[in-house]
Amino acid sequence: MATIIEAVELRKTYHIGKIDVAALRGISFAAQTGEFVSIVGPSGSGKSTLFYLLGGLTRADSGEVIIDGIDFTRLSDAARTRMRKSKIGFVFQKFNLLPTLDARSNIDVAIDIAGKNGVRDSAYFDKIVELLGLTKRLNHRPAELSGGEQQRVALARALINRPAIVLADEPTGNLDSMNSEIVLEMLRHSNQHLGQTVLMITHNPEAASYGDRIIHMRDGEIVSPEKDPQWHPASKGHESS
Repeated sequence: MATIIEAVELRKTYHIGKIDVAALRGISFAAQTGEFVSIVGPSGSGKSTLFYLLGGLTRADSGEVIIDGIDFTRLSDAARTRMRKSKIGFVFQKFNLLPTLDARSNIDVAIDIAGKNGVRDSAYFDKIVELLGLTKRLNHRPAELSGGEQQRVALARALINRPAIVLADEPTGNLDSMNSEIVLEMLRHSNQHLGQTVLMITHNPEAASYGDRIIHMRDGEIVSPEKDPQWHPASKGHESS
């Protein structure tokens, strides 16, 4: 398989008053097309900073993010935005739904942002919302949906344009076990059956076990599991038949 996204010596320091906080200290790794990678570590390990750099939502102090052979970090803001729209789907811990729009319109927003002028693949749309159990909830606004349903709408929005890469930042962080399983199973489905590369940040060992590979972070660096004392691996238990 070909490498679809690669981090090369990524470094990022935040300046808080007179204090410099090194969030990333030279992170390098690569993900292959169709791979599901879980990124784990305690709070403050740099996971979310890495997420924002990989998605082009902020800039690194140094290093590169290579997407499909293109150095994402050297693009203009406009070019980065275009690549982000065409290549990447985002799922956040906070649902970020528009409160005045129903679930259907919240998903369609992603189609409009991608410049498709509202042209929707209806069969694919129906498949996604059915897999996520949203078929009968599409006419409801966020305030009329449970937290789990809102996250499922957010996930549908991330997947609707068939992005090559899905970046999920603690997608089950605010969910109960039932909704967590629905979201994780959908991420795995998109990975296995739609060929999407999934990079998921999580502090939850059980969620992380859905990945093909687990990257452990601590203090802004990648460490081996043996050097991560807060990591307690869960039983895999999620293999497909």
